[in-house]
Amino acid sequence: MDGESDLFESLRAELRRGSLSLAVLARLRLERYGYTLRQALAEDGLDMEESTLYPLLRRLEAQGLLVSEWREEEKRKKRFYVLSPAGEIMLERLIGEWRAISASLEKITGKAV
Repeated sequence: MDGESDLFESLRAELRRGSLSLAVLARLRLERYGYTLRQALAEDGLDMEESTLYPLLRRLEAQGLLVSEWREEEKRKKRFYVLSPAGEIMLERLIGEWRAISASLEKITGKAV
């Protein structure tokens, strides 16, 4: 890759990082396990590698924004995640911030983002 492509990929990854956290929190309004969460995000156009998703889930849980529970389903143990009460509050705050940033960027660029 040339320098411009490398720079774009670096900036793209930085932009996606925060967006993925918001998307995961929003999708976990309803309980899901990792694989179904990953599928739902992909259907929304946000493909995420397992190596990105599971550390993110663990971090959000450690921050108190998610709760999880191991259960057996289809003869396999699966870890189900859902927003905690604190996660619900944080999600609403982050959505407000996202909307404000998006509105500002629309003013700056003259285009919907």
